[in-house]
Amino acid sequence: MVSITESAQEYLTELLEKQDCEGIAVRIFILDAGTPRAETCISFCRPGEEKDDDEVTEYKGFRGFIDKPSIPFLEDAVVDFTKDSMGGQLTIKAPNSRLPKISEDSPMEDRINYILYNEINPGLAAHGGNVSLEEIFEEDIAVLRFGGGCQGCGMVDVTLKDGVEKTLLEQVPQLKEVRDVTDHTVKENAYYQ
Repeated sequence: MVSITESAQEYLTELLEKQDCEGIAVRIFILDAGTPRAETCISFCRPGEEKDDDEVTEYKGFRGFIDKPSIPFLEDAVVDFTKDSMGGQLTIKAPNSRLPKISEDSPMEDRINYILYNEINPGLAAHGGNVSLEEIFEEDIAVLRFGGGCQGCGMVDVTLKDGVEKTLLEQVPQLKEVRDVTDHTVKENAYYQ
């Protein structure tokens, strides 16, 4: 799970003591886990702010709450503190934070993002384009937004229907429809005009 070095534990203990809050802890989680935008975070966790399904770890001087959905992405994660001339720096290295960990039981959003980031976007990148999931509507409709060379591209309908939609519907059987909410009147970066 998450390894917190001795120097980081000492630093975090000092920070927590300065908060003057009985029972304050830290919470570790990843925003946008399994995507290129993944960001590993550590925050104060006051009593009552933890979630029922958090994994609890006892460290020297404090408690750590690990966000359950983030656990697979925090494998081999290390929190460290290095002193420097400005005081020091707390770093969090989570080498698996951007790697999607999906299974049949994963939420539909995670499975769609996995396919977009790992199968579809690498092909679109050749034309300077990308596609992202905006939302899942009515539990079975994926709402997408195209960007870069795909926004305003004259071939976006072909890309959507014959590429993106076909791939998503084949691999995520619960999905019934794919919609595009991109404003394609903006053509400055379009690959095909």
